[in-house]
Amino acid sequence: MKPNHPPLRAAVRPTTFLEPERLSQKLGARVLLASETFQHTGSFKFRAAYHVAATVSQQRLLTASSGNFGQALAWACRLLGKSCQVVMPLTSAQVKVEAVREYGGVVELLDVAVKSRSQRMAELAESDPEAYVASPYDDPLVIAGNATLGVELAKRFPAPDSCDFILAPVGGGGLTAGLITGLAQENCRVPMVGVEPVLANDFARSLRAGRLLANDVEPQTLADGVRTLSVGQHNWPILRSGLQDIVEVSEDHIREAVRLLFLLANLKVEPTGALGVAALLARPELFRERKVCCVVSGGNVDAQTFARLIE
Repeated sequence: MKPNHPPLRAAVRPTTFLEPERLSQKLGARVLLASETFQHTGSFKFRAAYHVAATVSQQRLLTASSGNFGQALAWACRLLGKSCQVVMPLTSAQVKVEAVREYGGVVELLDVAVKSRSQRMAELAESDPEAYVASPYDDPLVIAGNATLGVELAKRFPAPDSCDFILAPVGGGGLTAGLITGLAQENCRVPMVGVEPVLANDFARSLRAGRLLANDVEPQTLADGVRTLSVGQHNWPILRSGLQDIVEVSEDHIREAVRLLFLLANLKVEPTGALGVAALLARPELFRERKVCCVVSGGNVDAQTFARLIE
């Protein structure tokens, strides 16, 4: 029997490509933005969430999320006639908490200084063994869903010289692992560069150590979408072999990137989504006069926070 829901590539919206001339002039690079801010639920996370919810047989799904995956999974479950519960840190952006609820998800707010997300998820899984525990990033189904964006980028860059670098945020690694996978499926050889806040640089530290390291507590960077303890186990080998470089950026770089995307590209972007542009600010010598595609992962940000960032 055929599934009664559209396949993943039909369900997601294509990414929006922008070539903001003023931003390129300001940054000294030829910048292309691949913006997922207009994706369902405002971020790339819908790609993974829909694929997970449509693939697993369970009718109830559990996840822990700072917001974007939670709201994406809530909407995907509503579309597919399923239900979900989302554990969210108390520090989550209020706009994301409200969105999860509006999409039909049940929200549980958690003080991560007292109990980690993973601990709470283990408790929920034990009390509800028939539910599927959906990781926002550490799951082959998540990688496969995000690979659709890599395929879109590959079709945009058919020739080896059509782009010098693709830059994308690294948190748990689900996005970058998916991008690497999708690009490889289309035999696209554009180098991938990951971007991390200095405050959440567990992947950069892991590369230097040659083994997967974790943060002791969730790092309180402005980029709430990358407040993970470590890169996922499924993603680590893909990123370790597939990323050409990792750029670490300061909180000031993140703030300025959000401001520049608003002023020079007319784009409202959450701090995590601005990490690619932040890398151009942090390492201008690496990208000067190069053709660079920055993956803008999402645009879900509280109005008050956004106002402070762009002042």
